[in-house]
Amino acid sequence: MKRTWTIIGVKDVARSFAWYQRLFGQPPGAPAHAYFGQLVDADGTVLLCLHAWGAHEHPTLASADRAEPGNGLLLFFRVDDFEAALQRAGTLVERFEEAPNRNPNTETMEFSLRDPDGYYVTISAWQA
Repeated sequence: MKRTWTIIGVKDVARSFAWYQRLFGQPPGAPAHAYFGQLVDADGTVLLCLHAWGAHEHPTLASADRAEPGNGLLLFFRVDDFEAALQRAGTLVERFEEAPNRNPNTETMEFSLRDPDGYYVTISAWQA
């Protein structure tokens, strides 16, 4: 396996798409569909897929009412522009879930926040 394509259920694909574009420092754009969008890095790597709750017949994406969004899931991204990501994140949320700190396990700086659908997102520096 070379890559995973993480797909999360969201209420508003366009809204979440714009939020993650801002967090990742990507130029504005629109998702391919009202029900699905892929956030892609400059090299073509898929970073995250957003799928509208209830679109199609995927059993685990049927409804946000069946389970609390984000329960059992941690979206963890390693970035090569940590300080810039921290600044961008500060414009997206009123408060961080976890303030910037050095993770003793990875020995890299990281912070955590919630996305518009309540998912817990951790941003970690690529290098110490």
